[in-house]
Amino acid sequence: MKVRAPSKDGAYFDVQKLVHGLSLHTICEEARCPNISECWGRGTATFQILGDTCTRACRYCYVNSGKPESPPDPLEPLRLAQAAAQMQLKHVVVTSVDRDDVPDRGAGHYAATIRALKAKLPECSIEVLTPDFLGVEEEALRTVLAARPEVFNHNIETVRRLHARMRGAKADYDRALRLLRRAKELATYPVLTKSGIIVGLGETNDEVVETMRDLRANGVDVVTIGQYLQPSSKHAPIDRWVHPDEFRWFREQGEELGFGSVFSGPLVRSSYRADEQKHAADTGRGAVAY
Repeated sequence: MKVRAPSKDGAYFDVQKLVHGLSLHTICEEARCPNISECWGRGTATFQILGDTCTRACRYCYVNSGKPESPPDPLEPLRLAQAAAQMQLKHVVVTSVDRDDVPDRGAGHYAATIRALKAKLPECSIEVLTPDFLGVEEEALRTVLAARPEVFNHNIETVRRLHARMRGAKADYDRALRLLRRAKELATYPVLTKSGIIVGLGETNDEVVETMRDLRANGVDVVTIGQYLQPSSKHAPIDRWVHPDEFRWFREQGEELGFGSVFSGPLVRSSYRADEQKHAADTGRGAVAY
């Protein structure tokens, strides 16, 4: 697979300068996303809050893991909103590291970020891609949803059989499904729920469809499916390269299951063209392959 290199005089470096200048993190950089040149070149980015150190260590993820050295920065939501305003974003995606060391698992910080964005960009839609809020799921969901993000995303990541092996002992497949279902149930307004799957970790195509079926049974509206790319020799090896025809088949299966939007392709990631994913679900345009 080939991706475009950043233009020397394009929006890529404007985004880089702005993000670094405001001491913000992006999952684009932290996770070595292959789409960074395209997305930053379009003047977009996916912000990562709650620091740069994750308390989990998933076998497929390049984000730094360990024990965070400091509590969440209370001024980060304001800086993030300032960056989004300068970028003139119409749809903002906010994700984070896991913070199992924080009593509310970072839920209050998510809510503060959403409020800051809505104050600065009242016409902007907001998508949050959250951790599982281990042990405080209900309270955390209520906190986040009280700030009224338009899209609530939690990635299932892989199939049931591989979940514990790839995500570690703290993660749980059924808890991830329950979090997505409860987000829909607890919201007092129409919220889109969303989840993502990475393929090439050792799953079968039938298991991918079974995972989509589980997501749909728990009310998920939008699903993304993309190829796993091994970020370093220390991470889980690639089990297989999934053929584009298989990604098209996943898309067709997702359509049959009734998802409002299915983005399926080798370079698709959860936040890849997230504005288009939301628009497809809102307008009934349906599935897209990349």
